[in-house]
This record gives sequence, structure tokens and C-alpha cells, in this order.
Amino acid sequence: MKKLNVVDSSGWIEYFANGSNADFFAPALENPDSLIVPAISIYEVFKKLLVTVGEKDAIRLVANLHQGTVAELDAPLALSAAKLSWEHSLPLAESIIYATALQYNATLWTQDVDFEKLKGVKFQPKIMKA
Repeated sequence: MKKLNVVDSSGWIEYFANGSNADFFAPALENPDSLIVPAISIYEVFKKLLVTVGEKDAIRLVANLHQGTVAELDAPLALSAAKLSWEHSLPLAESIIYATALQYNATLWTQDVDFEKLKGVKFQPKIMKA
């Protein structure tokens, strides 16, 4: 059984921007057959890209997210996310992303400190460029 991966929204944005942690996220993002993409990540990444690169490039870039398996938000996942939000003090989107990773028994790749100490997370601190 192949190991599945979820990359949080900040990881996608970091990769697209060729940020300091882009290489950290590359192994997960460049293997779409094992990539699970929470639907809320499509929202978050597209919204950020609209602001930073404009609509045409945002549409082109966000198409990459569809190369993985898109995980829709259904009622059971929403309930799981709500419980995880309460247990770990996670914001809405982060709780949905984490619940999705747990549902698929996937590793969550992130640079978001909200996830740093959670089970099943591969965390790399955000490196600020000087």
C-alpha cells in the first residue's frame, strides 16, 4: 500500500513561489499519484494566488492541485474536523486539512506551526529570507 500525502495550503504556496521551503514540499507535490488534496486547500491557494499573481496565473497554477485526488468536505469529515478543532485549538481550514490527512491515513506536510506537534505531521519551520 502506497503512503499518501496531504500538503497544507501554505506548502502549495511556498512551492509555487519557490520559497525557502519549496524543496521540502517537492517530494510530496511532485508525486500526484499519492497526493490527497482537501477541497478547502483549493479555495485557500486560489485566493492567495489571485492576490499575488493575478487570475490567469492563479487558474493555471491551481490546476496542479487537481492532479492529486481531491477530497471533498462531507458531513462525516466536517464532524471530525470540528472535533479536531476543539481538541487541538485548530482554525477552521487547518482542522479540515488535518481531518482529511487522518481520514486517508496520510502524512501531512506543513510549515504551519498550528500542526507542529500533531501526530502524522511532517513539519519544517518557515524560513524567512533576509
